[in-house]
Amino acid sequence: MRRSTLAVFGVLVALVGSGCGSTATPPLESSASGNAPPLTSAAGVPSAPPQVGTLLPVSIAGGTVTPTNAEATAVAGEPITLEVNSDASDSIHVHSIPEHVFEVQARPGQRFEFTVEVPGQVDVELHDLNRTIVTITVRPR
Repeated sequence: MRRSTLAVFGVLVALVGSGCGSTATPPLESSASGNAPPLTSAAGVPSAPPQVGTLLPVSIAGGTVTPTNAEATAVAGEPITLEVNSDASDSIHVHSIPEHVFEVQARPGQRFEFTVEVPGQVDVELHDLNRTIVTITVRPR
């Protein structure tokens, strides 16, 4: 019986040891600290680090917003960025806890970043045009 107990213990140690770190993501600080080599493409040219978070392009032109009633997903605690090009002033309301309000100007290239800490459905609405831009399903980490 002692031999079978040792065998089971050995298998458990091997399983736990092989599972540790196999799905863990390296901390963001490690790549920013300069200790890690820069990412390179197949041609040996440095490439941008992978994007963390969710990027949502938004266009407001001629009284129309694109997208409208879209759906997206994000992860709690990770940045969500709205990249807005607009020909009119308006405000974007993010119905999350806490809520966020962003003042849109009539110009291209505006970026609004926020995080959502509570998983669930988050509506992003354009106030003056009274349109839902996107509903974001925020999943737990």
